[in-house]
This record gives sequence, C-alpha cells and structure tokens, in this order.
Amino acid sequence: MPVKAVSSILVAVMLSVAAQLFVKRGINMLRGIDFHDGLVYTYGRILTSSQVVLGIFLYFVSVFFWLYALTRVELSYAAPFLALTYVLMVLCSWLFLGEQISAARWVGVIVVSLGVLIVART
Repeated sequence: MPVKAVSSILVAVMLSVAAQLFVKRGINMLRGIDFHDGLVYTYGRILTSSQVVLGIFLYFVSVFFWLYALTRVELSYAAPFLALTYVLMVLCSWLFLGEQISAARWVGVIVVSLGVLIVART
C-alpha cells in the first residue's frame, strides 16, 4: 500500500468534507435565498458568505492532494476512497450540524465503509 498516496487521498477526502460543511453552514446563515431572484444576484449573495468562500477554497486545496495521489496510484485504486466522503459527511452532519440520521442511513454508512476497506486491502 503506497502510504504517501493513501495519506494524500485521505487528506483530500477530509478537506472535501470540511469544505462541504463550511458551504452548508454558510448557506444556512443566509436568509431568504431564492433562485427566482436571478442567478447572478443569488450567487452574489452566496459568495459574500465567508464560510462559503472558505469551503470553496478548501475544495480547491483538496484537488492538489488528489492530483498528487493520482501520480502515485491507479485511479481504480484511488477513486473508491472517495466513498469515505459519504461516510464522513453523514458523521459530521450529525455531529456538527445536528442533522438527524436514520437507522437505514447508518447501515448504508457501514456498508460503504466495508467496501472501502475491501478496496484498500487489495
């Protein structure tokens, strides 16, 4: 297992999760977002949120870690690790955003986690 590549993939995944959390928090802080007001106006409002901008920046940074990983491992090895984004997103949404997660969704998280473990070991 290429440790540096896996580490880079995991950093990219964690940055992506953090990015989504910041974007969601930023969107939640804005009141009255309505795309019927026009795309330019609405996205202008969204992009005034420092949390949204930070989230976009974190997405951008995550790409560099992903690119590094792809120089070290095959895409078919790296891509399944992206499923960890779903796992971490559910966990972080529950922990940091107070979202309610159904039992069925937790079961799905476990299944996805097992799949990632299988791919990582082969």
